[in-house]
Amino acid sequence: MTAPARTPDLETLAARIAAGERRALARAITLVESTKPEDRAKATALLQRLAETGREALRIGLSGTPGVGKSTFIEAFGMFLTAQGLKVAVLAVDPSSTRTGGSILGDKTRMERLSRDPNAFIRPSPSLSELGGVSRRTREAVALVEAAGFDVVLIETVGVGQSETMVAEMSDLFILLLAPAGGDELQGVKRGIMETADLILVNKADGDLKPVATRTCADYAGALRLLRKRTEDPEGFPKAMMVSAIEEHGLDAAWQEMTALAEWRKAEGHWAAQRARQARGWFEAEVRQGLLARLTEDADMRAQMATLGGEVAEGRLSASQAAADILAALESPEKKP
Repeated sequence: MTAPARTPDLETLAARIAAGERRALARAITLVESTKPEDRAKATALLQRLAETGREALRIGLSGTPGVGKSTFIEAFGMFLTAQGLKVAVLAVDPSSTRTGGSILGDKTRMERLSRDPNAFIRPSPSLSELGGVSRRTREAVALVEAAGFDVVLIETVGVGQSETMVAEMSDLFILLLAPAGGDELQGVKRGIMETADLILVNKADGDLKPVATRTCADYAGALRLLRKRTEDPEGFPKAMMVSAIEEHGLDAAWQEMTALAEWRKAEGHWAAQRARQARGWFEAEVRQGLLARLTEDADMRAQMATLGGEVAEGRLSASQAAADILAALESPEKKP
């Protein structure tokens, strides 16, 4: 297939992004998040151009229960990383209103110190009601910040739950951030996200909560030992650790564990294999989204959906048969259900 045509404007934008210009990077993320057909074509061409840089960052997915202190942790951890001379990008996904589709997008306000750090870049994006705790275009935003030369990308999800495991499909490491809690809270954490996590960090391990945090960490460590060992993990992983974002304790130890795991996976070939699986998954997701888009962008398909939906609502047609008719129409556009 012929590659998308390059335009001077996109060439200039790509060059500015590759040079690490923040304003160009922000503009590019806005472009890839656009749903306009003309913008999607430009975004595809831009991403193809930037893929030639071959740059990679350590992608770290972060999920956590409400009130766990994700923003506080990300700010403290991000400041710790920039102090090591690393460039850090934070892609934070905010939940969107199911009524208006709008989001508050207040992450820069919540991470005021980090937002002023010259070696950090924070970009909040609306989830647009996408499942999985991430925006539909988060993968493309990751590709953009990698091309801009960032060393570490922190991907913060909307929340924690069974669906939030999707962030693991675009990360090299998946970190689950939890608060000191008792057995009932431990029961509330889904097995699926526990099995996906590479590292569980019990935050707020300070002050009066430190003894509770110690017990919680021991509980999660015990729970992890009951899970089936994964082939892409060295001995001792996944593991649970304690951190304090407020006092900035445990950040160094957590970073050492993350880098050790990443280096082991690179040496054993798991890193490249995982990146290849993720790239293929991205491609398949784009195909699925493109097919769904045809149902809403094509006037004839919208009309057929409305007609069949009415028949299903009135009980004259089963949902399964209506779906089969729509799929048949997608295969043969001239066929009317």
